[in-house]
Formats: sequence, C-alpha cells, structure tokens
Amino acid sequence: MIIVGELINASRKAINAAIEAGDAAAIAQVAKDQAKSGADYIDVNAGMFMGREAEYLKWLVETVQSATDRPCCIDSPDPAAIEAGLAVHKGAAMINSISLEKDRYEKMLPIVAGSGLKVVALCMSDEGMPETTDQRMSIADRLIDSLVQNNVPLDDIYVDPLVQPVSTNKMYGVEFLDAVEKIMTTFKGVHTMCGLSNISYGLPARKFMNQTLMVMAIAKGLDGAIVNPLDKRMMACITAAETLAGRDEFCTKYLKAYRAKAFEF
Repeated sequence: MIIVGELINASRKAINAAIEAGDAAAIAQVAKDQAKSGADYIDVNAGMFMGREAEYLKWLVETVQSATDRPCCIDSPDPAAIEAGLAVHKGAAMINSISLEKDRYEKMLPIVAGSGLKVVALCMSDEGMPETTDQRMSIADRLIDSLVQNNVPLDDIYVDPLVQPVSTNKMYGVEFLDAVEKIMTTFKGVHTMCGLSNISYGLPARKFMNQTLMVMAIAKGLDGAIVNPLDKRMMACITAAETLAGRDEFCTKYLKAYRAKAFEF
C-alpha cells in the first residue's frame, strides 16, 4: 500500500498560517511526523493562495525534502504550479492529478508524458463526477490508454475512482468499491489511489466510517491512499487489511507494527 500523507494542505488552518508566515520549521515537523508514521509520499498543496500558489508550492517542496527523504505528491490542478514544484523536486515525484476534463488534460499531459513521474489519474471528465462503476471504468479506460500511449508506464499510473458521500446516495460506497475491483482486475499493472474522507460527509463518527471503507477497499484491491498517517487507528486498519488480503508474507508487517506499538490495535 502506497501511503500519501495528506496533512500539508493549505486548506488546513494551521498549515495555511505556517505557509503564509514562512514557518519552515512547522512545515518540516509535519513532514517528519508523517514520514515517521509510514507515509511514502508527502502531499503538498498550496491551492488556497491564488496568485502565489506556484511560489508557495516550490517552497513547500524544498522545505519537505530538506526535512525528510520522502518524495512529494505535488497537488494542484494548475500546471504552472506543478512545474514550479517539479523544478526543485529531488527524485521522482507524484503528480496529483490529471483527468479527462479537456482543459486540465491538455495542460497536464505534456508535463507527465515520458517523465518518469507517478501520476494520479482522476476518473472525472467534462461531464462531471461519475456516479456509477461503468462511468468510472469508461473514463479510466480512456485515461490509461492515453497515458500509456504517451509513454507513462502502467506501474506509474494511480487511478482515483473518486469517493462521493454515501449520505447523499446509498449506492455511492458500493459503486466506488466495485470500481476499484474492476480497475484492478481489468487493467493489470495499474494502481488505484483515493482520498476517503468524502464518503462520511454529513455523518457522525466520520473517522470510523472512513476506516471501515478503507478496509473494504483494500479487500477489493486498493493499493494506494491519501490519508492522515498520524491516525493510528486508520494505519492499523490498513496494516490488518493488507495482511488479510494476502499482501503480508508470514504476517511480518502486522507483527512488526504490533510489537512496536506503532498503531492502535
């Protein structure tokens, strides 16, 4: 499971304030905490700062990589901001994201084509967010085909089927889970990636709902997630689910985490 630590996002009040103040120590500490807790990539997002996003994204990449050995997931719909971050990034970054929305697709494709970057491919088009598994599969098929034709290897593609609130439609959880399974079985070699928090929008005990969906999604084949790695119960759910899904030879990772008291079991 590829874990993308989600906490360095300008939509969070403390992070927004740290970015605006140029508080590198605060950003570095959040990056280090996430890396220590199991993040493989550190997401960096400065999208709240219109007009200065590129400048701040570049600073975030430099700050994170000065504090950890983790690559960044550069998170923006703006190609100029993505390129600013890539200009200072060390190693192979992850780009979040490309979609089938015409404007976004045409601007992002030249950046990721033949680049060696990991790419989050959103199942979204100009028709809006898909609601059914079939709609997600149609978008995924076209996105994967296009990326492969532009020299992006299957192993570098992380398809995000998009999670929607189950509070607005009782079938949204099922449709998402079915899409994960179909993507992983239909497009051998690609990965799946998602953020889970939308599933619980408008409901109580949101963390519990998110953790439950994570376990169900791993059982369907999900192998990447944008989460808070400091959420010990979530990380425990991931570890246990991966063991039960046959991804943990001799239960080594589970036993190691338990003995280290790394998570809340």
